[in-house]
Amino acid sequence: MPLNTPMILTWLRIALIPLLVVLFYIPDSLLAPALRDTLAAVAFIVAALTDWFDGWLARRWNQTSAFGAFLDPVADKLMVGAALLVLLALHRVDAVIALIIIGREITISALREWMARIGASGSVAVHWLGKFKTAAQMVAIPCLLYYQPLHGVSTQQVGQVLIYIAAVLTVWSMFYYLRKAWPEIRDRAS
Repeated sequence: MPLNTPMILTWLRIALIPLLVVLFYIPDSLLAPALRDTLAAVAFIVAALTDWFDGWLARRWNQTSAFGAFLDPVADKLMVGAALLVLLALHRVDAVIALIIIGREITISALREWMARIGASGSVAVHWLGKFKTAAQMVAIPCLLYYQPLHGVSTQQVGQVLIYIAAVLTVWSMFYYLRKAWPEIRDRAS
């Protein structure tokens, strides 16, 4: 496993996941809820930025690796899944929304793995729908973690609107990827 800056950033993103979760187990007497929510939102934002930055650095510095290509999306899914479970426990996101987003991530990850195994990974390459879905959820989640007004703007309302948009894009993109893969699925299933 190559240890370079992009890989360190990916591992940092994974290390931030327990921090995000543990913050919500600290009693209110030790950590004020507003500060806890702020720290959780900041941790998620830092993790999301490392997601963008590690990929950019890996391509720019030609430090891509097969393990990095595997670990990066796993780190993303773990980060989003952990944040959604925290938000679900806090009653800040609906269970159906969390199930849609997490279920899609599992489904598309499995589909991509299977398509790569049969040599047809190009048919499930990242599409703009997936990118918009990711952008919507990467803004929605820290808003829902922060859950306080920010410069007169309700992050709660912004987060709720964006998480519903992310859920719609999640379903839409899942059907897009499944439709693109359908010829291979149909041919291999018979």
